[in-house]
Amino acid sequence: MQPSGSGGSAMWEDLSSVSKQVYNNPKVSLLMNSRAAQYLSGHPVVALAVIFFCASAAVPVGLFVLFAVVTIIMSAIGFLFFEGFLLFVGALSLLCTLTGLAFFSVVASSVMAAFYLAISNILNFYYPHLHCWMFRPQLQLWSSLAFVLVEKQISITLA
Repeated sequence: MQPSGSGGSAMWEDLSSVSKQVYNNPKVSLLMNSRAAQYLSGHPVVALAVIFFCASAAVPVGLFVLFAVVTIIMSAIGFLFFEGFLLFVGALSLLCTLTGLAFFSVVASSVMAAFYLAISNILNFYYPHLHCWMFRPQLQLWSSLAFVLVEKQISITLA
């Protein structure tokens, strides 16, 4: 059954030449020689029902696969964002802890130094006759320096 008219016949010839090229393909000819393809070629209504069944079955399967892929991608992205958030919170808490520890150590060492200077000055004021090296850091430095100088002098004299 060919359509009438000159424009329609050219299109029909193009379509028939394309279909001949498809049927001449070895894979297509192997498929068309099977029993199922020969049956469907003889019964076009059944072939149309099979095509509709395949198309209607492919839509839900395709939607399910699309949903699964999108879910996997979104869960991977969400996992990355959640891990990044956890790392940020952990790093921030570590930063706060270390900053607080540094501040506490500076304050504690300042308080200890103030106590040391206050106690040494109080003891030097009330007990000036004590020569404890622990409470006189300036004397300890000068005395150790004098000891080194005296030792050098003795070693030079003996040599």
